[in-house]
Amino acid sequence: MTSVRIVLNSIENVKAFVNSIGNFDCDFDLGSARILIDAKSIMGVLSLGLAKPLDLTIHCSENVEPILDAIQPYVVSAE
Repeated sequence: MTSVRIVLNSIENVKAFVNSIGNFDCDFDLGSARILIDAKSIMGVLSLGLAKPLDLTIHCSENVEPILDAIQPYVVSAE
């Protein structure tokens, strides 16, 4: 499991982000405060809002480097 903080500040960024993680066979959770959604759901991501950073948790048993490379434009910090 890997966690990163991301920012999706436009609808175009949300679409591009969801499309990039949709290519991976892993589970992704995206959260803000007490809300947690499936990060592969465009409607779910939009429901969190675009104004603040979000916490992305990557549940993957394989190498996460390709995933981190794919989402790099949205990452503001990694844990």
